[in-house]
Amino acid sequence: MQSSLPLTIDRASGLPLHLQLAEQFRAAVVDGRLAAGHRLPSTRDLARELSVSRSVTQAAYDQLHAEGWIEGRTGAGTFVTDVAPLQPAVRRHTPHPPDAGPELLTLRPGIPFIAPTPDQGWRRAWREVSTQSPPRGYDDAAGLPALRAALADHVRRVRGIACGPENVLVTNGTVHGLRLLLTVTREPGDRIAIEDPGYLNAVAAARHHRLEIVDVAVDEDGLRVGALSDGLAAVYVTPSHQYPLGGRLPVARRNELVRWARRTGALLIEDDYDSEFRYDVAPLPALAQLDLERVVHLGTLSKTLSPALRLGWLVASESVVDRLATFRADSGDWPAWPMQAALLAMLRDGYLDQAVRRGRRLYADRRSYTCAVLSPYGQVVGQDAGLHITLLLPGDADDLQIAAAARKAGVVVAPLSEYRRTVPGPPGLVIGYATPSTADLHKALTILTDVLTHR
Repeated sequence: MQSSLPLTIDRASGLPLHLQLAEQFRAAVVDGRLAAGHRLPSTRDLARELSVSRSVTQAAYDQLHAEGWIEGRTGAGTFVTDVAPLQPAVRRHTPHPPDAGPELLTLRPGIPFIAPTPDQGWRRAWREVSTQSPPRGYDDAAGLPALRAALADHVRRVRGIACGPENVLVTNGTVHGLRLLLTVTREPGDRIAIEDPGYLNAVAAARHHRLEIVDVAVDEDGLRVGALSDGLAAVYVTPSHQYPLGGRLPVARRNELVRWARRTGALLIEDDYDSEFRYDVAPLPALAQLDLERVVHLGTLSKTLSPALRLGWLVASESVVDRLATFRADSGDWPAWPMQAALLAMLRDGYLDQAVRRGRRLYADRRSYTCAVLSPYGQVVGQDAGLHITLLLPGDADDLQIAAAARKAGVVVAPLSEYRRTVPGPPGLVIGYATPSTADLHKALTILTDVLTHR
């Protein structure tokens, strides 16, 4: 998709959309296609031209503004700066051209398998919604009261969090909940620790709110609590299945993290990533189970049902939920009634539990197969849970080149270096085994192993 600026979106590329835009913008300034003083379209107009969400263009502009490539002028708009700074000495990703051959197979992480036809439980939930009349006025900004009660029962049962409906806020997913939380509880300049390597959308959210990001190393067990410094306002952590390396934060380290937060007053933001899908091991208690006053718990349906539903939940102290709901009452930013009503039906009828059980059986087999196929090529980590594994490669490997070669051969896979920021580490590939059909998974892994053999 082409815009009035020399920017192109490639949805088949492995690179996040906002990073594609920022990369192309820098190149356009350096080679003279965008001159100093050029007035840029608003984030809303650019998003409309490129058919992407405004959060994508906003994240790209935030990154470019932070690096000094663009500047805002009060009442006038946003412009290319008069003197563009030197590009940092880091390896840049080049967006791939649109693929002209057959459809690519994807091994990108984080997307569940979606059957080609909906099952009975799914259809039943939506039939029920279709028989109901919508609310007469605006619904509760925190979410439908009955859904909040059902979600409180759900997280109490499956994650052990002692909470009631007053502790639950319905969201559009993890990133939405995180952005809402940062908007209401944090100030520009606050310091937030984020795992490195870690979730790029969390980094983008922190940058959007102009927080100072402190990169914290992880090891085979997850976040290194001993590396946290005083003076942090918040810590974003994925304790159930560290993304992307897959560490499982041990109980002793969880207790250490909560004790640290109590001592320093920092807020712990728990992204309960992949907690639903455990293999060979039992789930560990959620951080929010240990201290709901210091922890905000983020959950989502994106891994259990579909990312397209854009539904999730936030569990926090009653005071935090009240602040978030008050803000949303003014902004009007909450999930639509039909989506909430459908989720309520799925929870009440046990459909969500059925989907998780079905997914565990399917993904356990795929995980075992993926590990067996790839283990000769490096060290497989993160296989205890979730929808992906990470293959750590020998130190002389170039994961960017391998990912590019795999894509050329017909398979999209994520290089581990894509998730790194400042903390060094070995090269690798982050490989999702959930999305393709079983036959396509076998085909994709055959192609990938051929690339690894001949790298």
